[in-house]
Amino acid sequence: MALLLLAACGSRDDPAPEPVDARQYDSFFLWSGVAPPDYLSDAESVYLLWGELRMDDPEHVVALRREVPRNPGPELWLVVRAERLDWGEPAYAELLAQAERWRVAGNPLAGVQVDFDSATLRLGSYARFLRDLRGRMPDDLKLSATGLMDWTTGAADDDLAALAEVLDEVVVQTYQGRSTVPGYEAYLPSLERLEVPYKVGLVEGGEWQEPDWLPGDPEFRGYVVFLLAP
Repeated sequence: MALLLLAACGSRDDPAPEPVDARQYDSFFLWSGVAPPDYLSDAESVYLLWGELRMDDPEHVVALRREVPRNPGPELWLVVRAERLDWGEPAYAELLAQAERWRVAGNPLAGVQVDFDSATLRLGSYARFLRDLRGRMPDDLKLSATGLMDWTTGAADDDLAALAEVLDEVVVQTYQGRSTVPGYEAYLPSLERLEVPYKVGLVEGGEWQEPDWLPGDPEFRGYVVFLLAP
């Protein structure tokens, strides 16, 4: 019991987690309703929410950002939030047409990101959806997905391998809503099971303490900060 308590408490010398200061990072999620801060022009990359495919309509994507961005600076990722995976053909057409509009407007579009909270035991189905989407996309656009921390703790090896075959990156979310998920430290070591480049998603103002081993992971590509409205 004493050993368990010591392990849970940790050493008094361990640094305390600190609030995430978005200005100290260079990649960001920008959702609808959040005004872009001034420092965004100096960012390396911005994941910009464009629309949502909602549960009540699998045929169409609801555009949340109707104006095409005019961005000569950071690379952009066009993000679509999905509540279901049985998309109709019009939804795929709308997504790919929007990506083309962003490119024609001169934006440095890196690729498309799907934001879907797949259950861990259904990752195989999600991988099949992503494979189909990948086959519809131009070869020079990358495919990204947000990921949940429990994917790597509970998913089958085959399902994780299927994701790695089709994705160019995963952004693993360590937060829910406006707060960091309590106990995130316990999930992080399993990220070594990801055989695909990954970034760690942080929430602005949430607590975070970087593990010593993380910068040395060859698949780790840095952080993406989810910006909050005041």
